[in-house]
Amino acid sequence: MQHARPLPSYLIKRFHGWKATSYAENRVWYRRLAEEGQRPRAMVISCCDSRVHVTSIFGADQGEFFIHRNIANLVPAYQPDGEAHGTSAAIEFAVTSLKVAHLIVLGHSGCGGVQGCHAMCSGHAPELEERSSFVGRWMDILRPGYERVTELPADDQLEALEKQAVVISLENLLSFPFIKAAVDADDLSLHGLWTDTGAGELEQLEAETGAFVPV
Repeated sequence: MQHARPLPSYLIKRFHGWKATSYAENRVWYRRLAEEGQRPRAMVISCCDSRVHVTSIFGADQGEFFIHRNIANLVPAYQPDGEAHGTSAAIEFAVTSLKVAHLIVLGHSGCGGVQGCHAMCSGHAPELEERSSFVGRWMDILRPGYERVTELPADDQLEALEKQAVVISLENLLSFPFIKAAVDADDLSLHGLWTDTGAGELEQLEAETGAFVPV
């Protein structure tokens, strides 16, 4: 492909550094993963935001998490319409083929996608209302969450909407028949988390109260 360019030199240097250290020290483990395949115990759906580093937060090794990232860590409702659905495909593979035991949705503070949704729904981002906006149409998933936070003080709405992105994603996960069946059979557990990037804090959604509490 004529438009593909060489990697930036700093990434090449980092790769060689990793190969000489982490890989060299764990060569047997990497080969075992390659030969025996992956057996992750959990799937994590997180935001594309570069500040959200899932493996660092949980100290996870290679092969431990099946990770899918998208704008604002959203899960769309089940929609088997024959079209391309990247997030739904990743979920289907994790649950039906990899048989993960845990499915985690991880939201975060300062989420740009959530800020865009808030601006769009409040009439301050008309460009996101355009049918041609991929971000806007993706953030439509979160519109019901906006309606749930409009009565809050303005300063509290963004964080509340970030947490609604987690809640709505969990609600949508249960619209997938194979997920509902796995949850009902106690073969799969769903978890909702929100992390404050600057404070290094982690909160989890309590099923009983619907509140996010520190872990």
